[in-house]
This record gives sequence, structure tokens and C-alpha cells, in this order.
Amino acid sequence: QVQLVESGGGLVQAGDSLRLSCVASGRTFSVSAMGWFRQAPGKERELKEREFVAAITASGGSTFYVDSVKGRFTISRDNAKNTMYLQMNSLKPEDTAIYYCAIGSQYLCPGSRCNDPTSFASWGQGTQVTVSS
Repeated sequence: QVQLVESGGGLVQAGDSLRLSCVASGRTFSVSAMGWFRQAPGKERELKEREFVAAITASGGSTFYVDSVKGRFTISRDNAKNTMYLQMNSLKPEDTAIYYCAIGSQYLCPGSRCNDPTSFASWGQGTQVTVSS
């Protein structure tokens, strides 16, 4: 089973930037689609309540975003380091959430289920991002 560990969250002001990292154990990282999801305060802690933020194909050649973060967030990966990143710029209070990374099958993205949290096999423990106004 792949283990995922997120880091990089914190408390920032609106307009600031943060970079989240997700380090994966195991040999399957480079052949797996990866995603970032978030769970806002007050939402039930169920998998299906996690909001899709971004995803990246196994090779890193294609990326996908929810409309609300397009132009502000950038997902990337370094397969040599088994690490995925989420660069978040121009943060807004509505970006406040627990951010989770997730790993899926090689051909999950692109696809109709790429933004479905139930399609991803393993998850990290999450990292809190709080944006004050």
C-alpha cells in the first residue's frame, strides 16, 4: 500500500502563496495519476465530500483544475523524488480547507472519474490551509 504524506500548509493572509508537497512511498508513484482534494470547514468528513482541486497524469504531461483555482494554483510532480506539489498563489479566504493528496490508477486521468474522490485508492492525512481576510 502506498503511503502519502502532505506538508506545507499553514495560516496566511489573502493574496499570499503556499506550496504544498505530497511525498509517496513505494514504487508505483511514477505510474500513477495523482490528485489534490480539499475539505472545507463544516463539511462532513466523508470521502465523497472532498472537493476536487487538481489532478495530474502519471507522466506529468497533463493537468486538470477545478474552475475556482484555474490561473492561481499549479499542480506538478517530480517522479524522481516521488513527490507532487501544489503551488497556490493569490489565496482567498474561501480556499481555507484541509488539503489532501491522493493516488489513483495510471489511466485515471484524463477521464470522467478523474475528479471523483472515490476513484482514488490511497490518501494522505491532510494538511490545513487557513487564509485570513
